[in-house]
Amino acid sequence: MRYRCLILDHDDTVVKSTPDIHYPSFAEALKVLRPDMKPLSLEEFVTYCFNTGFYELCKSILKFSEDEQQYQYKIWRNHTNTKIPDFYPGMRQLIIEYKKSGGIISVVSHSESDKIRRDYMYNCRFTPDLIFGWELGEDKRKPNPFPIIETMKKFNLDRDDILVVDDLKPGLDMARSCEIAFAAAGWSHIIKEIKNYMEVNSDYYFTTVDAFMKFLFSEG
Repeated sequence: MRYRCLILDHDDTVVKSTPDIHYPSFAEALKVLRPDMKPLSLEEFVTYCFNTGFYELCKSILKFSEDEQQYQYKIWRNHTNTKIPDFYPGMRQLIIEYKKSGGIISVVSHSESDKIRRDYMYNCRFTPDLIFGWELGEDKRKPNPFPIIETMKKFNLDRDDILVVDDLKPGLDMARSCEIAFAAAGWSHIIKEIKNYMEVNSDYYFTTVDAFMKFLFSEG
């Protein structure tokens, strides 16, 4: 394998969740919180999450109050509690083979850790070695380098041992802050602006999970 450790994003990298869970839950909350606002399309929602991150979308752009954020969070939890997202085709096999080969999996996500564990147990029958989820708080979530630094400490890893895999800019920014190699999960991209940015700025760009798997298990 090329890398001893994968630092994996979850949503829209391992699981197809934004179109089926996160966007519908957000649209449902907006109908109540901003009833006079023109609804955001899926493409607009993804673009905001790419450019500013979901937290800043809520806090700085939509200016949710604390009570409004809690309402949005409640609706989101209702959706995540009732639906397990599908793994992208080939991702289950990739993760299982990588673990069998001795690889370390650290998940860095804006989803919650208990849902990530559930998704892995349902699809792979094991949980990641480390999980850094939404509940860590703003000061430790990506793009903050905290998850990478903690993963390196836990497993005594060098920078060259790690590959960060993500579909959006916060993961790329996190990797760059630690001088870690970055691969873009291009199989989830539906917006040309995001695809172009990630292609230009990533170390590697993969349009399919299969192409990523072949790269990961090649000799380099």
